[in-house]
Amino acid sequence: MSKVNQEKLLKLITQEQNLYKERNPKSFALFNQATNLFGQVPMTWMNKWAGGFPIYLDFARGNRIVSVDGHNYIDFALGDTTAMAGHSPEAVGKAINDRYTIKGGPTTMLPTEDAQWVAKELTNRFGLALWSFALSATDANRWALRIARMVTGKPKVLAFSYGYHGTVDETFVVRGENNETLLRPGNVGSPVDITDTTRVAEFNDLESVENALKYGDIAVIITEPALTNIGIVLPEPGFLTGLRTLATKYGALLLIDETHTFSAGVGGMTKENNLQPDIVTLGKSIGGGIAAGAYGISQELAEKTRNQKDADLVDVGGVGGTLSGNALSITAMRATLEHVLTKDAFSHMIKLATKFTNEVQNILDETNIDWSISQLGARAEYRFNKPAPRNGSESAKASNDALDEYMHLYTINRDILMTPFHNMALMCPATKETDIDTHTKIFKEAVTNLL
Repeated sequence: MSKVNQEKLLKLITQEQNLYKERNPKSFALFNQATNLFGQVPMTWMNKWAGGFPIYLDFARGNRIVSVDGHNYIDFALGDTTAMAGHSPEAVGKAINDRYTIKGGPTTMLPTEDAQWVAKELTNRFGLALWSFALSATDANRWALRIARMVTGKPKVLAFSYGYHGTVDETFVVRGENNETLLRPGNVGSPVDITDTTRVAEFNDLESVENALKYGDIAVIITEPALTNIGIVLPEPGFLTGLRTLATKYGALLLIDETHTFSAGVGGMTKENNLQPDIVTLGKSIGGGIAAGAYGISQELAEKTRNQKDADLVDVGGVGGTLSGNALSITAMRATLEHVLTKDAFSHMIKLATKFTNEVQNILDETNIDWSISQLGARAEYRFNKPAPRNGSESAKASNDALDEYMHLYTINRDILMTPFHNMALMCPATKETDIDTHTKIFKEAVTNLL
């Protein structure tokens, strides 16, 4: 295997940091002026961008972002899947403009006919009978967990080491060296001991799942069908069907979080892999850039929920919020699902992601560098190890901050945006083959420089 020259890597990072600052003086000035923002950014995770400060947005359209410094970027980050439909798709823009400025009433606490259309479409795509709406996948997951605990009468959640479900307290969990349940390092202000709410298992390890379930206190297994936020970790054959079998055996529900794995196709991995979950949660991309989330439940689970006579599902029971299901976000979801993230769009996006994956793999083979790349429908991600990790803990150990910094700086300095949290590239309906060709050229330069 070809090895990265560490001395050269550190010199290259310094060069790229200097170039980044030189290219973005207006962004740097705006960042320094942001003295009333906590962390100098609208949300602290924006400091995750490489270079010491983020570029500032001027405008975006399709898969292009233009910064205040005038750079026109090919955007493969796409808001970490929030903009999987592309930035400001025309159909969504028209729909939300009509709702807000012509019809009015974006947040009246009243339903619109679009809500049934969206719910029926989600049923057709994901198979769950009944749907409710949120403003984010975090909210959808949080409320779904409450429902699961209520109907099962069990207190705990089973989550996977380094899985990600937004800012849901119960899911910030990792597996210790002795298989114990530990709080994920860096979690801010955890309200209780994580072992009070959660047991942990390792992705692609059904034995660890059964060991966690055997205590009989698990209300629900919550998982992405492929890990994504720790780098793409694909399920091994039989793992997802094994989860369904074990959940049923031990009287637990199965929640599939499709927020990121919606990239697999029109019905995410639930449809592509014929999964049979009790609950599906969604967020981000289904609103075409407008805050939106949803959770779907089976008819059987709905009946069990209705039988909970003491549960307050319409007021202060801990499920829902005033803006949940608002007319504007529902309108955006309908326009996105009806006109943008269609079957034809996914075919185009997945074809381009396959081209991206194959061309990166060819470069890895040519250079013999010990990296790997994985594809999940319309998204792909390269990792700084080979073979690709098979679970969250392996994936976390494979991280390399220096290589992350270098690769993100190298690409952004040459007008390509990759996801700042990891090395994910996502395709949208506006992505073109020439965009992939540009990335291939720059990626090859970046890798070759390291050797």
